[in-house]
Amino acid sequence: MDNGARSYSRYLAGDDSALGDIVREYKDGLTLYLNSFINNIHDAEELMEETFYKLAYKKPKFSGKSLFKTWLYSMGRNLALDHLRRMKKKNHTSLEECNELRSGTDIEENYIKEEEKLIVHKALKNLRIQYSQAICLTYIEGFSNSEAATIMHKTSRQMTNLLYQAKKALREELEKEGISYAGMG
Repeated sequence: MDNGARSYSRYLAGDDSALGDIVREYKDGLTLYLNSFINNIHDAEELMEETFYKLAYKKPKFSGKSLFKTWLYSMGRNLALDHLRRMKKKNHTSLEECNELRSGTDIEENYIKEEEKLIVHKALKNLRIQYSQAICLTYIEGFSNSEAATIMHKTSRQMTNLLYQAKKALREELEKEGISYAGMG
């Protein structure tokens, strides 16, 4: 049983502090993953909160057939898909993501790292949604291919092919920005 599953069991048994442990452990990664769907960080944060609200008040049953994190991200994915359907019905167009104001030091090294992160983030936004999700889940969030496949409702073979195509597309996007990344491929 992984830490998330243990914490959720403790929460269901009446230990309210265990929910805080779950939120602290998964909120940032879940928000980034949800943002890869909807491309709006504020809505992604709301969907992350909605995921934890569902966990806290509806207390869905965790079967243990997957890791707790995989199950939690699948729950968030379903909420994101519902959100996209609602937005489509309302005929809203998605707004460009606001540039985040960053406060930091003027150290050149930090600036360069932040610029590289922004370029990679921009390149990910230019990819097909499934490509950016696959990269986010496996390389940023550290899910195994099979866990990412479960979250994305793909077979392991489909996930392997999707990751190959995603890395190829990301490499092409980065090369458009003048970045050569030998580690992709």
